[in-house]
This record gives sequence, structure tokens and C-alpha cells, in this order.
Amino acid sequence: MLIVHVHIQVKPDQVEAFKAACIENSRNSLLEPGIARFDVLQQQDDPARFLLVEVYRTAEAPAAHKQTAHYKRWAETVADMMAVPRSSVKFDRVYPEAGQP
Repeated sequence: MLIVHVHIQVKPDQVEAFKAACIENSRNSLLEPGIARFDVLQQQDDPARFLLVEVYRTAEAPAAHKQTAHYKRWAETVADMMAVPRSSVKFDRVYPEAGQP
């Protein structure tokens, strides 16, 4: 299992449009067999900051995700909404172990 946290800061006037694009992308991403979770989180004290929590079942799943039409549409749609380039951090699941809830 691979967990990716994607940190995104959007332009303040683009928050609602960004949320809509992320919700659509998340809904479609959850239909992919390689994705276990795809959360869109908005920071409480700074609503222009978001965290995407992407949980992949395999190491190959992120590359497959980036080839989908919905990901490409999301990336193109939100490119000009970002105040700064997005960044990501990859994590391995330590506990609970795979197969446990």
C-alpha cells in the first residue's frame, strides 16, 4: 500500500471551483481498482489550502491513475488555480497492517 499526501494552495478566488474539480476527480478515482481511498481535505484556518490523501493498493497504481481521462481533465482544469506548485509526500503504511481495518 502506498499513501500520498498532496499539498495544494489555491488562489483565494478559485477555492470553490477547485473544490468542485477535486470532488469530480475523487469520485472517478474511487472507481479505479488500484485506489483504496481518495480524500479531499480543506484546511480549517486557511480555506485556500488543501490536502489530497491518496491511498493506492499497489506501487503501480499512481502511474495508472495519471493516465486516466479524469486525472488529465483535473490536472488541466486546476493548473491555473494554484497559487504555488503542489507538492507531495509518499508514505508506507506501518499500522494497521495490510488486510486489517
